[in-house]
Amino acid sequence: MSMREKLDLLERRRAESELGGGAQRLKAQHDKGKLSARERLDVLLDDGSFVELDRFVVHRSTDFGLDEQRIYGDGVVTGSGRIDGRLVYVFSQDFTVFGGSLSEAFAEKICKVMDLAVRNGAPVIGLNDSGGARIQEGVVSLGGYAEIFLRNTMASGVVPQISAILGPCAGGAVYSPAITDFVFMTRGTSYMFVTGPNVVKTVTHEDVTMEALGGADAHGATSGVSHFTCDSELACLQGVRDLLRFLPSNNVEPPPRGASTDPRDRREESLLDVVPDHPNKPYDMHEVLKRVVDDGEFLEVHKDFAGNILCGFAHLGGFSVGIVANQPAVLAGVLDINASTKAARFIRFCDAFNVPVVTFEDVPGFLPGTAQEHGGIIRHGAKLLYAYCEATVPKLTVITRKAYGGAYDVMSSKHIRGDFNVAWPTAEIAVMGPKGAVEILFKKEIAESDDPAKAMELRVAEYTEKFANPYVAASRGYIDDIIDPRDTRARLIDALESLQGKRDRNPPKKHGNIPL
Repeated sequence: MSMREKLDLLERRRAESELGGGAQRLKAQHDKGKLSARERLDVLLDDGSFVELDRFVVHRSTDFGLDEQRIYGDGVVTGSGRIDGRLVYVFSQDFTVFGGSLSEAFAEKICKVMDLAVRNGAPVIGLNDSGGARIQEGVVSLGGYAEIFLRNTMASGVVPQISAILGPCAGGAVYSPAITDFVFMTRGTSYMFVTGPNVVKTVTHEDVTMEALGGADAHGATSGVSHFTCDSELACLQGVRDLLRFLPSNNVEPPPRGASTDPRDRREESLLDVVPDHPNKPYDMHEVLKRVVDDGEFLEVHKDFAGNILCGFAHLGGFSVGIVANQPAVLAGVLDINASTKAARFIRFCDAFNVPVVTFEDVPGFLPGTAQEHGGIIRHGAKLLYAYCEATVPKLTVITRKAYGGAYDVMSSKHIRGDFNVAWPTAEIAVMGPKGAVEILFKKEIAESDDPAKAMELRVAEYTEKFANPYVAASRGYIDDIIDPRDTRARLIDALESLQGKRDRNPPKKHGNIPL
């Protein structure tokens, strides 16, 4: 066979590999409103940048008729590409080939790109659309999943790992995305569950739909498994691209700089009116954030989960930062179980990848009640405290209003290695709110007075004057300055610049024992 004939054969086999499970199955995929595995990579990656690996790999099974169904690629497209010019490694599962089920060869392809990602210091992005383990391969398929899980764990904190769930993800298949840093889901087409609706009905007699059990909204708002909920595959893939604008390629590189021309010394007059005069009146912390960060752009993570705390990425003077902010508009910004775990994991990601953490604080404390206590608020709240204490990246804190009790300590206070801690004049830093404190301190006096209501009012005013302000904390150096809210942006950018050379280390150890 001549060289030209061999090249013709190569092209035919390339074309065959790009059909996946065949034209009919590709049509079925499109009829469901889903892109093919290769089309997804075309959307995700810079034009013409995809370099495929292991295109001609096929499965090795000879059982249950598989010997005669060998399809190039074996259900997953793997390789590398570029996003905004930066190297990434990718795998895209192909539901048209055996339902995207994982085989030994399938797993080996994924493991190869994960190993390359770690070796070359580049993010790894998985596009998941799989029915789970390939039943015909039995324990070999399960072993393949375990090999992937191990690599997810070893890569954690070394390179960013992002999972986009673009179809069903069941059984053991859910645990690889769960170990990765960020999970994207799309409404109506992506599902995650350990056991599907049929098994649930058999075991617990519950009638539940796939959407209610493990759909995008269920995991985005209720379980917190998903970090980003998208309306379409196109929005999902664009969301992955947007997220990478804030993340470094690996744990030894600095995060990418933003390209904004927003003036670093911009003063925002409207910040004077954001915090209400009455301490119990809510306000939306989003209004503070968008007035401070570059171009008002805040990429929120876990937007629909634990809304009493906000987490997300932004640029400040071009610096990528992770923002954690209490949200007074939801449960008064109180810390509860879900808020604590949400913020703790976000902070640990930022710390692993050299992203400074900026905290906007307005917190009345931890949520009381038997449901929270019995659910382990002590243990879960300790996760947030642990994450802040452990973090060695630059930590900046702005107290906008309330900073009460143990929550003041937890939210990146100076006492747990906060680098730059400032407060607005509206800040109230105390063990608890004035009314609660007075009820404890002067209970007997008020009860025995001729006018208990008046006595309460006077004592509350006295306590407020003495403690519900930032000056006592400032006098002890617990906060570095009391600032004009309009100067918040400029002061944070100055601090970020000064902290670029920060040297902070934790004691040598195998690892700590975070209260999981």
